[in-house]
Amino acid sequence: MNGMFALTDRVALVTGASSGLGRHFAHTFSKAGAAVAVAARRKTELATLVDEISAAGGSAVAVPMDVCDRASVESAFEQIENELGVVQVLVNNAGVVSTGPALEMSEDDWDRVLDTNLKGAWTVARAAATRITASGKPGAIINIASVMGIRQSGGAAPYAISKAGIVQMTKVLALELAQQNIRVNAIAPGYIETDLNREFLHSEPGTALIKRIPQRRAGKPEDLDGTLLLLASDASSFMTGSIIAVDGGHLINTL
Repeated sequence: MNGMFALTDRVALVTGASSGLGRHFAHTFSKAGAAVAVAARRKTELATLVDEISAAGGSAVAVPMDVCDRASVESAFEQIENELGVVQVLVNNAGVVSTGPALEMSEDDWDRVLDTNLKGAWTVARAAATRITASGKPGAIINIASVMGIRQSGGAAPYAISKAGIVQMTKVLALELAQQNIRVNAIAPGYIETDLNREFLHSEPGTALIKRIPQRRAGKPEDLDGTLLLLASDASSFMTGSIIAVDGGHLINTL
């Protein structure tokens, strides 16, 4: 890829890359010219992803990472630097969800979701920013938030609260890291169809939900590509602290 959206000579890290949006983001970055480090706990899926990227002519390495374990995060960054170089583009995508009424949610469910989605993102962002600063290179951190972190929705309290935290973390880090030439922005996807939610979106409740989206459809992973490449590349050099919703109009629907 040529032009301002190109990522040639950049090293990008995608967490939660073993499936879903993370897997798609890794392919998108590779097509834009980046060398990609793909991180997750599931090693077999990561190896398959690296093979796919390599077969398409790209450069990728798999790095085992548990975002809830600081030692695991630091070890992953060491491996990436040894094999590819300093990470300049980070996508904080790793996340889990727990559903059910708020008053019936267990403490274990709360801790699992908040530790992964919020503290995990903080741990990875801090590791990336520390190393980018030491390198003297510019950097871009892209946090994956959600429309559920902006607009209230019942049935997934820990998830929604963790994503609201991601929104505020994005703004605070953007403020603090601007002088280090590190931009921090977030994408807030709406309902994007992946293997994880496809069955629900095609069910009766899922169809009813889609009817409340102004564009009357769920998104596809590729609907996020333009925003992802914008925030990762020099095309957004004067953007930081932005939260961009990609949701088919979900947030503007008052129904």
